[in-house]
Amino acid sequence: MSFSGEDHQYMSRAIELASRGLYTTDPNPRVGCVIVNNGAVVGEGWHKRAGEGHAEVNALTQAGEKAEGATVYVSLEPCCHQGKTPPCTDALINANVDRVVAGMQDPNPAVAGNGLQQLTNAGIFAEVGLLETAAHELNPGFIQRMKTSRPYVRSKLAMSIDGRTAMNNGESKWITSDAARQDVHRLRARSSAIVTGAGTVLADDPAMTARLDGIERQPLRVIIDTNLSTPADANILKQEGQTHILTCSDDEDSIELLSNAGANVIKLPMAHNQVDLFAMMDYLNGLEVNEVLLETGATLSGAMLEAQLIDELIIYMAPIVMGNEARGLFRLPHLQSMGDRIELSLLESRAVGNDLRLTFLPQYK
Repeated sequence: MSFSGEDHQYMSRAIELASRGLYTTDPNPRVGCVIVNNGAVVGEGWHKRAGEGHAEVNALTQAGEKAEGATVYVSLEPCCHQGKTPPCTDALINANVDRVVAGMQDPNPAVAGNGLQQLTNAGIFAEVGLLETAAHELNPGFIQRMKTSRPYVRSKLAMSIDGRTAMNNGESKWITSDAARQDVHRLRARSSAIVTGAGTVLADDPAMTARLDGIERQPLRVIIDTNLSTPADANILKQEGQTHILTCSDDEDSIELLSNAGANVIKLPMAHNQVDLFAMMDYLNGLEVNEVLLETGATLSGAMLEAQLIDELIIYMAPIVMGNEARGLFRLPHLQSMGDRIELSLLESRAVGNDLRLTFLPQYK
């Protein structure tokens, strides 16, 4: 399938528009749309938030009658099912557009090629696969959840140049620069949920919120707390929105205390003397969580890595040395030989302030 230079230009614009919904569309995918007629852009739109108009409908509204005979560039295959809003395929057919180019097929089983087929059956020339990689990068969590019924997990860690995350006494503020910490807030803002462990809550008393100007949606906060050791006055429980505490404990007094403090306490099965991590992922899938940001210490991050539940590692490396007595990135006691090692593929390396941000993809065996 061959696409022209103009096709690439307009799809690039559709992807740029989609990125405007990076912090707002959850749990829906981020989608952008551009409508072109006789070489001129007559309509643009993007999906802003769940329950509101999809990108195609917003672009069609702007285009009006000029949509007739036009080419529509949309970063994700138009939906063909009734959800909170009507099918976008119906809107495109009713507008009498001539051609639809989609960046990628919708992974949602309710669509998955049916939207494009519906357009084709109506006499509209429909194509897919233009700038597919860029379109995919917009929605890794939505895509993974639709295909595997589990969220996409990013693990965020900060370390010294010698691979240490905290001094031996637990002191860790601050390893990285202000610029790196601001970058973390952007990661939080795009995430559906932030997952941490009770040990991190006890050690640092974090808020686990996205502190950026203009943010209108805070991610869910999730604490893995096997024995219910989270204090009822923890800072994380005082923030806007709900905090979910996942536990194996039957301690009714602690459950009542934390529930009265605003937490949603959920009992899950135990595995390896902790909350079953796969049950945790199932729970998050049930909440329509697309992207998880894992912000925790060496024990939980090591357990998640060992369970092959981390999809992406983002490590901020500061130009400091903390010494061999300081704490490491992961607790992985079962790695005993070089044959057990977990290999990583470097996806990106860039400077953030005075620190280095390294993005890796684990290469599980």
